[in-house]
Amino acid sequence: MTTSMDAGKLLTYLDSNGISGANQVTRGWEHLGAVIVDAALQRRQRYKATVEPRVRALIEAWPDAATSSGFRARIESENLSAVIRWKSAERLHQIDEILSVFESKNINTVSDLRTWLASSPGRLELRSALRRVKHIGPKTLDYFDILVGRFDSVAIDTKIRKVAAKAGIINHAYGHLAAVVHEAAAMRGWRPGDLDAALWNA
Repeated sequence: MTTSMDAGKLLTYLDSNGISGANQVTRGWEHLGAVIVDAALQRRQRYKATVEPRVRALIEAWPDAATSSGFRARIESENLSAVIRWKSAERLHQIDEILSVFESKNINTVSDLRTWLASSPGRLELRSALRRVKHIGPKTLDYFDILVGRFDSVAIDTKIRKVAAKAGIINHAYGHLAAVVHEAAAMRGWRPGDLDAALWNA
């Protein structure tokens, strides 16, 4: 009952502010190196100013890193830090660890990753392996869905929590807000990912 009530509050807030999840959007990358770098850098960073430019720089400099094998070859022969202009060893190590998880599952392309995330047994296995990488939590796990272009997932971050607070929603637990967004989308016949995008840009 609480989820439905909060979904109603969210929709009331969106209506009063002219925000709609009806517009279908395509998000993500068809470059596996870009997916990995985006996922690793996004935590506590401004996306448009900090993350996106570095991801685009990677794609331009290393087009062959669109596969895990190509990305591994580049990382081992060149300087990723210089390409994405990132000095933090922790994030660079996280990139390597995510890549290692994908390699262990024979995930070589974004299409491969998308297939794993769409399969119930494979999805659970992959998310369990990624969860063991330091700093990967529920939000980043769900964010991988968005990064491969899935429109049925949401990733709750600080921007969405701020919208929820303005809508009068008190419970900001990750699972609760994810359920609220999914239910609000269902009430209007919207795709959850499109509503997620609208909230993120609100």
